[in-house]
Amino acid sequence: MKKQIAIIGGGPSALLLAAFLDADKFTTTIYEKKKTAGRKFLVAGKGGFNLTHSKPIDLLIKRYTPNNFLDKALLHFTNTDFRNWLDKIGIPTYIGSSKRVFPKEGIKPNEVLNAILKFLKEKGVVFKYEHAFTKWDCDNNPIINNKTIQTDYTVFSLGGGSWNITGSDGKWLDTFSEKGIKTKPFQASNCAYQIDWNLNFIQKHEGVPLKNIAISCNNVIQKGEVVITKFGLEGNAIYGLSPQIREQLNSKSKATVFIDFKPSLTIEKVHSKIKLSTFRNTTEILKKELKLSSSQIDLLKLYLSKETYLNTESLSNNIKKFSLEIKSTAAINEAISTVGGIDLNAVSENFELKNFPHQFCIGEMLDWDAPTGGYLLQASVSTGVYLASYLNKNA
Repeated sequence: MKKQIAIIGGGPSALLLAAFLDADKFTTTIYEKKKTAGRKFLVAGKGGFNLTHSKPIDLLIKRYTPNNFLDKALLHFTNTDFRNWLDKIGIPTYIGSSKRVFPKEGIKPNEVLNAILKFLKEKGVVFKYEHAFTKWDCDNNPIINNKTIQTDYTVFSLGGGSWNITGSDGKWLDTFSEKGIKTKPFQASNCAYQIDWNLNFIQKHEGVPLKNIAISCNNVIQKGEVVITKFGLEGNAIYGLSPQIREQLNSKSKATVFIDFKPSLTIEKVHSKIKLSTFRNTTEILKKELKLSSSQIDLLKLYLSKETYLNTESLSNNIKKFSLEIKSTAAINEAISTVGGIDLNAVSENFELKNFPHQFCIGEMLDWDAPTGGYLLQASVSTGVYLASYLNKNA
């Protein structure tokens, strides 16, 4: 007789779990509180739908925090495995110049989602929409739409605390905590970071990108670009430092990051270009010799003393290591992702809740972190596929 499995939540981790469960062993039902499943797929696709990252798997694993919790899942279902599976269901992919992986040009996010849903429906997976989990009954069975669900296995895929428009609002956190399951408060990640800009600077440069830079925090370096906003900075060069920035904010109520405006040059080369330049005006030297943008030059001019700006050695040091103080993160609902949720000590290596046999948590509701660029989606789907493999073997 088949086992009954209830998957609560209809995000990427849930969909891939259902896709890889053995249909001969399980009757699978996905309960989704919204009117449709996979809404986070569609939201993510608005900014360029990168499905995963092409980085070699041993290097890709290192981009996660903590860096060992997801190892088994990522090795079991790698970025290459994900691309191969997508191709099998009719979604060919390609590697972009950023090394991120996208659907073949012309394929829209809703087509990717529809291909996955079609695969699941043909497999016999049942979807029940507008079905919301509220709590457990006295026998630890899930209650959905005020009715107890009898099931052999329950898998929660409830998402993190960001993008509440998709249903991933994190409101489940208190319910789990009240049940005695160890949780951590949600915090924003991959978000904008607040900086108290010089008024003249922000009036002139709001919305301007800082390109081809590197930003560091706690000795971790991230290359890329950021955009100057009235609130502060946002973009891939700072998103990737979220764990380090958050650590400083939590311990010191502020954080310091350092910008390298010329990561392609050593400090000795920067110093030499300034010192040996035939231009007399410092600003002209920075424009002509170092190709700094007007926003980069204005940052240096406005935030350095005149003496520091005109001193070749100190100016070179600041071009390579310009400090900015961060006051806070953006609000959680403005963040791309969150950390917090289910404490990792509350689950086994197979994502089973230690005090609730046959109940599991997967995806972003677990307390791990990753930068943008396909890493978040890859880890979510990998946890789903890994759990499917475990259940297939042990049911």
